Amino acid sequence: MAKDFNLEKRKFVLAGIVIAIVLIYVTRLFVLQISTDDYKKNADSNAFLKKTQYPSRGIVFDRNGRLLVYNQPAYDVMVTMKEVKNLDTLDFCNTIGLTKQYFIQRMEEVKDRHKNPGYSNYTQQLFITQLSAEECGVLQEKLFKFKGFSVQPRPIREYATSSAAHILGDVGEVSQANIDDDDDSYYVRGDYIGKQGIEKYYEKDLRGTKGVEIFLRDAHGRIQGRYMNGAMDRHPEAGHNLTLSVDERLQALGEHLMLNKIGAIVAIEPRTGEILCMVSSPTYDPRMMVGRLRGKTHVRLEHDPRKPLYNRAIMGAYPPGSTFKPAQGLVFLQEGIISPATEFPCHRGFIVPGLKVGCHAHASPLSLIPAISTSCNSYFCWGLYHMIDNKKYVRSDSALTVWKNHMVSMGFGYKLGVDISGEKRGLIPNATFYDKVYGHRKWGGLRIIHIAIGQGEVLLTPLQIANLGATIANRGYYYIPHVVKKITGGHLDPKYLRPRRTTINPKWYNYIVAGMRSSALHGTCHFLGGMPFVACGKTGTAQNKGKDHGVFMGFAPMDHPQIAVVVYVENGGFGATYAVPMGALMMEQYLYGKIAPQRQELIERLSNTVISYGDEAR
Repeated sequence: MAKDFNLEKRKFVLAGIVIAIVLIYVTRLFVLQISTDDYKKNADSNAFLKKTQYPSRGIVFDRNGRLLVYNQPAYDVMVTMKEVKNLDTLDFCNTIGLTKQYFIQRMEEVKDRHKNPGYSNYTQQLFITQLSAEECGVLQEKLFKFKGFSVQPRPIREYATSSAAHILGDVGEVSQANIDDDDDSYYVRGDYIGKQGIEKYYEKDLRGTKGVEIFLRDAHGRIQGRYMNGAMDRHPEAGHNLTLSVDERLQALGEHLMLNKIGAIVAIEPRTGEILCMVSSPTYDPRMMVGRLRGKTHVRLEHDPRKPLYNRAIMGAYPPGSTFKPAQGLVFLQEGIISPATEFPCHRGFIVPGLKVGCHAHASPLSLIPAISTSCNSYFCWGLYHMIDNKKYVRSDSALTVWKNHMVSMGFGYKLGVDISGEKRGLIPNATFYDKVYGHRKWGGLRIIHIAIGQGEVLLTPLQIANLGATIANRGYYYIPHVVKKITGGHLDPKYLRPRRTTINPKWYNYIVAGMRSSALHGTCHFLGGMPFVACGKTGTAQNKGKDHGVFMGFAPMDHPQIAVVVYVENGGFGATYAVPMGALMMEQYLYGKIAPQRQELIERLSNTVISYGDEAR
């Protein structure tokens, strides 16, 4: 009997259709149950209502227990699109003070998966943030009319001080980049995160842990009570409190002194590395960066030509001028280029055929201590010349490498590691740098002589200069500067607790201290000699395209130092004019907790002095 080939073909076709249908069903089930969670969200949304419980962010105190940052209640309006029905849009907008145009725009943004990648019809989405208690009260009375909308309580930041904005930082809504970079999946759209300062650096300590409440719904979406009587709920855990090393009154004085000026003041406790104040001027009031207007405020500050958001204390890379000379003296002593008794001539400057680096009038020749006291340029130029071109080194580039390694050990050329984001490294040039500038081995001591006096290519941040003062005060070691003193319930990074020793023999520091004390009594820092404490100091006048920058670096008391301070005033002229008296007042405030009455007039005179804005820090 012959086979019916048409029948055989129909069997294969039918089998293929059946297999295709099965594959389609399997694929759809895979998509619904595995590839996407929309189906699960839909089911969960019908059965459960999950309310996030936001933790209180850790509060912040200064070193004396003064409250600086705390929390206040605010309320977010949430929307579940699937539940929005028969909404009286005009009534809703009038209730919370929105325009209808903004309402429509915001609803479209919430549903836009490009702007809101976590969007789902079935889960709560953030509609508007930070209603006040009064605004929320009005909404709560009418909330039953606005199906699909709910109120989510959330603590927000409040600042008890108008100072220390660059240290404290601020908190803002997470960006998509924050969510993408989140290694523990903590953040979702609408959450808040530290954006600057300690709020950013210590985010994981401050933020706490979210909680959740789970409620049962009936078939009509009405809440029937807690799921399993609350057994599956999680309570939020508050963030850790921070105690800063900052003295709020000292910080406020520094900001007052720097009014009408551009620059920075940094003070450090030498024996711990704790930052007592960090002033960047101009600054802003941290209370401006709270609430729904934070974004507009930030944009306005960003476009301010004086750059108040720029933290000059850790971001400004400046020529240190003569405050760099103590570091040079230490290297020369360590390398045997000079002894404390070595004298060099100064005939109103460092003068060799074809080159002159000017200096002011003083006795000549000089040894190390009076050279520091009078801030003699010639002395340190001769020292660098004799080191870079010294035959005991194979070449000038090897001598410069030795020089740079000593400088790096003092905290220059690289980031110190302060616990505030944005720190810059400055610049300590090496042989490779000069090979690129002048050609391979086509340079020597005379070509790079300006780095001897903290000019040329040498750039330091005010924080690094202050750290130099702390290192000299400690006679050869420092702690990485940091602004957080204690984390309640947590631990500081161990790196802030380890002393770091320089490559300089501690015995050489005594000569530098003697020179800085002589400067306070008879030299360029003579204003310090009239203060009621034994201080050491060094001025600097850093050359600039416009008017020179004025710098002071010092510490007090001499033998049991409690504070090291730097004052950097852009376009401030001689360091002795503004920087020294400002530094002296900062020392007095910290050591005694107040300023003597006879110097109150000086405070106002300095703060009222307007210094025209010149070239910005490099």
